[in-house]
Parts: sequence; C-alpha cells; structure tokens
Amino acid sequence: MALATALLRAVYLICIALVTCYAGGSFYLILVYLRHARTTQPLPPRVSEDQLPKITVQVPLFNERYVARRAVDAVAALDYPRDRLHIQILDDSIDDTPDLIQGRIAQLKHDGLCIDLIHRKDRKGYKAGALANGLQYTDGELIAIFDADFVPPPDFLQRTVPYFLVDEKLALVQTRWGHLNDDDNILTRSQALALDSHFGVEQYARSSDGIVMSFNGTGGVWRRTAIESAGGWQTDTLTEDFDLSYRAQLKGWHFRYVRDVVVPGEIPAQMNAYKHQQARWAKGSTQVLVKMVGPVLRSQMSIRNRIMGTLQLMQYAIQLVILTLLLITPPMILLHAFEHLSVAPFSLLALTAPVLYALGQLALRRDGWWRRLIYFPSLLLFCSGMSLNNGRAAFSALLRIPSEFKRTPKFHLTGQSKQWTRSQYARVLGSPEITGEVILGLYSLIGLILAVFMEPSLVMYMLFYTAAFFLVVGWELWDRWLITRPERSPERESLRQPGR
Repeated sequence: MALATALLRAVYLICIALVTCYAGGSFYLILVYLRHARTTQPLPPRVSEDQLPKITVQVPLFNERYVARRAVDAVAALDYPRDRLHIQILDDSIDDTPDLIQGRIAQLKHDGLCIDLIHRKDRKGYKAGALANGLQYTDGELIAIFDADFVPPPDFLQRTVPYFLVDEKLALVQTRWGHLNDDDNILTRSQALALDSHFGVEQYARSSDGIVMSFNGTGGVWRRTAIESAGGWQTDTLTEDFDLSYRAQLKGWHFRYVRDVVVPGEIPAQMNAYKHQQARWAKGSTQVLVKMVGPVLRSQMSIRNRIMGTLQLMQYAIQLVILTLLLITPPMILLHAFEHLSVAPFSLLALTAPVLYALGQLALRRDGWWRRLIYFPSLLLFCSGMSLNNGRAAFSALLRIPSEFKRTPKFHLTGQSKQWTRSQYARVLGSPEITGEVILGLYSLIGLILAVFMEPSLVMYMLFYTAAFFLVVGWELWDRWLITRPERSPERESLRQPGR
C-alpha cells in the first residue's frame, strides 16, 4: 500500500510539474504581449501596381456543398491585377459539390478571371496532397490559402502582399480569424472566446517578439520558395500547416502576423463537428510533436525559441497529462496520498487562462470587451469535457496509429440557430467517445463523493469534471435529438444551397 501511495504521489507531482511548465509558457506570452500591446503594427509598404508579384489563391474543398459557391465568389472578388492573379479551386469532393460550382467557375472564366477547378478523385494526402498537387499547375510566386468556410475581404491581398516585397526572408503573412456565426449558441460563443485569445494575444506576442509561431491553415499567404525549401507540403501528419511552419522556420524563414486583417470563418455549432475538429488538431499536432521536437531541440534556434517551440508542439499532448491527473485523483483520495502534499505554488499559474482570455477580448473589442467573458466557465467545461476526445487522439499519434483526415463539416451558418440540423452532413457524424465520457463522468462523480468525505479541498475539482463530462455528453445527445426528432418535415431536410 505504501508503495502504491508513493508511486501515485510521484506520478501526480510529475504531471503537476509538466502542466506548470506548459502554463508557464502561456504566462510568458502574456508578459511579452503586455510589452508590445501599445505598439502599433507597421502598415504594409506602399507599392505600385506593376511591383505586385504573381499570386495563386488556393481553396481546398472536400464535400462543401453549402459553402463552396460562397468561397468561389469571395476569392473572385479579391482586388488584385487580373494578369497576376490565379485562383485554384482544389476540389476532392465525392458528393455533388463540383456540380454546384462548375457553372459559376465557367462564368468567371468567361469574364476574364484566371480560375481553375482541379478535381482529384483519389484524395491522396488529403488537404496537403491537394495543395501540393495544385502547385504543379501554377507559377505563382506567392500562395494564398483559404479554407472553404472562410470569406476573405476584397482588399486582403492588397494588405498582405506588400510585406513580401521589403523582406526577402519573410515566408508567411498570417491574418486573424473572425467569426461568421459566433452567436449561434453557447458552444460557438465559447470557441470564439478561445480563438480570440489565440489571435488577439498569442499570435500577436509571438510575431511581435520574434518567437516561433505557426500557420493557422487558412487566411495566410506563403512565399512559394519558402514552401519548397522547407520540403513542400508533406502528408505524414493531419496538421500539414503546423508541420510546414516548423520546417520553414528551422530553415531560417520567419513569419509575420497581421492582426488588423480579419478573415471571418465558420465555428462548429454541433458537438460532433467540434469533436472531429479537435480530434484532428490533437492528433495532427501530436504527430508534429513526434516528428519535429528532436529537430527543434537540436536546432540553431535561440534557447527561448527552442523552449517556446517545444511547448507549442505540446499543446494537445498536454491533454494526456491532464487526463492522467484526473484518473489518479480518486485512488489518491482513497489512499490518503494527498496528506502533506501541497501544490498551492503551482496553482497560481492557473490564473493565466482567465487573464489570457480577458486580454484577448480587450485587444479585439475595446467597447464591451468584458461581455464575452461570461462564457469563460462554459469554455473551461467544454475543454475539460473534451479531454477524452483529445487525449485519445493525441495518444494514437504517440503510438503512430494512422487515421483518416476527417473534415469539419460546414453548414453555411450565419448565426441562425439550429440551421445545421437540416444538413445532410449532420447525419454522417459519429462519436465513439460518448460511452467513455459517460464512464468518466460517473468516475468523476465517485471521486466527488470521496472528496466530500475524505478530501474536501478537492470537491470543486471533482465537481468541475463531473459537470464537464456530462455537459459534453448531454450536448451531443441533444444534437442527436434535434437531427432525428419526429416532427422534422421532409422539406426541411436540406439547407439552402447557395447558387442553385
């Protein structure tokens, strides 16, 4: 018994130390941000039209019947000299998406726009494969990338391309994600709060202080020679953007983040869609951790960048540590393993999360910035309740288990609550974790009961996880009911299809 107690205490302290190191990275970014918060980002240099280079705009699609037409129209409206603009619609769809946009693309071609529909049937390499395939058919010096659910403003290229003309080692200009449907429900509002902290504070701090950062997969412009010198788009991870970012920076390229250029996109309003997105990000980023942590630590980067890069690579793998902490807490309560065990000094770093989210709102919403903060508790509950979903994905990456790239379904949401329930994509989603989440919810409930009688200091901790798992399970079951409820009429089975 004494050996088991000692082992649990050792595992607990190791986990606490790892979480503390990770939280310390976030705390450091907050300090860096505060140092640069009042600094005005430089505007793009003024250039004449004849100085602008050739650019290719790539829009990768896979089964995007509800948003494909909108995406085509958005990139077609970009303000850029037509003789130096090439648009590629990279469509790997196996549904009727190509049929819905072929006519519009033909019309744009007739009007003089250089736009091509490249349709692959094998989907080899998923998004990375589509992007790499598209590069074979263009000579653009710069490559702009937009996911299907993002709507760039017409002046996007005019406000990003000039940065490349004055900095030969600039590989990427990343812009900020906005939100098309953040007011759909509590889930979307909570996600918006998290995204705002990332784009309002984290990316801003990294770019302003020369800290290693990543491409966010959409809303960015790459220098083609940087992509090629870093080894091109590679298909061995599910987050090709994260992977290429680190390979490029290890080659000596650097990135710029422009917070004032906003590209709004769709936030998952359905729990299963959110789970698919998070699982893909968790597995992909952990695959990049396995692939790149060695090269990063052995690189000629500064010590600071090696540390901050490693912590960023761990962003989803840390979920396994957090899940381990939860799993060992009830046995430790039973064995009285918390006696004389104080982790109070480490708990102070837990304050980094609310400070980070508050700064994100303050940075992006000067008026009424505090209103979004009421969703901070729900965000923490959703994130904690997703620990099994994300931890399982990260663990499979550590075991090098291959998996399919599962797209996040888009529903052309614009703040109309429950609109997604009429989509054919809503039915194809499944969540294998729901049984495990029920079990973990019950396990946390048992831990809560034990804490009430044996370790009162842990009551709130166990109550929090009990609520988190049952919230995620309850939300998913509610979504299923919305899709399958009997009163659904046949004429409501599909969303409006733009352009049809």
